[in-house]
Order: sequence, then structure tokens, then C-alpha cells
Amino acid sequence: MKVLFVGIGSIGTRHLRNLHTVAAERGIELDVTALRSSPRALPEDVAALINNQIMQLDDTVYDLAFITNPTTLHYNALKDLKGKSKFFFIEKPIFEDSIYNIDELGLTDENAYVACPMRYCGAYMKLKEILKDEKPFSVRIICSSYLPGWRPTQDYRKNYSAIKALGGGVTIDLIHELDYMTDLFGFPVESYNFKGTYSNLEIDSDDLSIYIARYQDKLCEVHLDYFGREYRRTCEVFVADGTIEAEFGQGSVKLADGTVINCNEEANMRFVREMRNVLDIMAGKAENINTPTKANKVLALTLGKEA
Repeated sequence: MKVLFVGIGSIGTRHLRNLHTVAAERGIELDVTALRSSPRALPEDVAALINNQIMQLDDTVYDLAFITNPTTLHYNALKDLKGKSKFFFIEKPIFEDSIYNIDELGLTDENAYVACPMRYCGAYMKLKEILKDEKPFSVRIICSSYLPGWRPTQDYRKNYSAIKALGGGVTIDLIHELDYMTDLFGFPVESYNFKGTYSNLEIDSDDLSIYIARYQDKLCEVHLDYFGREYRRTCEVFVADGTIEAEFGQGSVKLADGTVINCNEEANMRFVREMRNVLDIMAGKAENINTPTKANKVLALTLGKEA
């Protein structure tokens, strides 16, 4: 399988490693090329997983291309690669804005997938299974974390998350929450979003984003921030018998009767599951659960442009 990586930072490296893991499971031989924007040397263990490093594209047609560069560069990367890859794995969010014409890029529901790793989290999958038999009245979703703690060895002020011009900001950085909300409940009838920079973090991107989404039969609150000192990622679902709570950080789901289901697992497991599913989608063995069309619609909702 001929594979291209556009962007080989921390996210691209994770996908590269997981691709090798899943390919080895399935006896797939890989020929990996990395399109570099810089000639700086890669870590030896990463370079060992790559067959070729190039600074510009040629006429090669790839079986699979990973778009894992900064969000604001996704559009141009996809434009340059139109017709040069049979399938695309696009890191979330698909773009920094929902204004782009997907059809012009040659993207279809059959040849492209947009990352949504939270949907492969063990606790999330258990929550989704449980909710099939429930009728929620209200939902409260929270993702609170401390941006400087994301990558302690790096200056958080130089990370793309801190820089609005690079597509940073908690609103689209944590698009996972809006994505799984729509996966669980569909798109709301209407939604309202308030966001801005309110903390003492030295960033120019938004560090707080709050949503109220109205469905015909429920309301959903979403709270996203970069300044919470204690990591919290939860989904509380209020039903007739009480509250069902998924603790994604701890890997558990608490039922309305107080029973706790342990779903704890190694954090990378969700990404491995996602990689397996992507290869199944390519082989026609699985449904594409996050097409460019769906991902762009979630992005519009996230940006407050669409209910």
C-alpha cells in the first residue's frame, strides 16, 4: 500500500505508528512517503517507519493520504492532492471554516474520512449502547483541561491551539464534543454559542466556548475550556430513572442506579480502532461514519453557523 503523510508532527506520528501496527496485523506491506515542509531531521524511530521523504509532490498516485498538517493548511493540501490519492484520512477538524466547496476538491463520501477518535473510545461506545434504550430529557457535556499541560515540554504559547491565525481555539480544537453530540442525538433544531478569551493564558484564540443546543425533546449544554486545572471530560445524560454519566478520562460509565461499568483502556486504543475501521472502509467492509459532508456540517454547527 502506497501511503502519503502530509504533516508528520505529533498527530501524524501517532497515525503513522498505528498504521504500521494495523498493517502488520493484516499482512499489508507499506510504502510510506512523508511530504515535508522542513528539511530538519526526524527522530530516528519515526524516520525508520518512512520509506521516502520529499519536499514537493510528483505524479505518484497513492492508495491513502493522511492530511495531518495544521488545520489552516488542509484545504491547499487537498487541492494539491486532487486526483493523486485514492483515499484520504483527514485529521479533525476538516477545515478551519465551513466555507470551502468539498466537491471542488474531489472529496466524496466514498473516498475520504475525517478523524473522530472519541467515537472509538471504550466508554463512549458503552454510553452509546446504553442510550439506545433511553429517552434523555437533558444532556450536559464538559471538556475542561489546562492548555499548558497538554505538552509540558513545549511552550504552549507557540502551539497552534494558542494561535487563532493557525486555526487554534477551544471551539474547533475540541470539536470532538459537538461531533459525538450529533452522533448520539443527531443535529439540533437550533443552537447558540458564546465564546471568547477570558482566562489569564497568553493566547489570542478563544479559551472558552459554551453552547446550548435545542432538540425537539431535550436540551444539551456543552462547555469547552483551555483553563481547567483538573482534566474533566464527561457526558451527563438525565433520564427518567436518574443520571447516566460517562467519565471519559477515567474510562467509566455510571448508570442511573449507581452501577459503574469500567471501560478503562490504554489511551491509544481508540486510535488503533479508528485505524482498523479506516482500512475496513477502504476495503468496502465498513460504513464511513464521518464523511467530509458530515464533518463539514459539524464544523458549521461548531462555529455557530448552522443548527
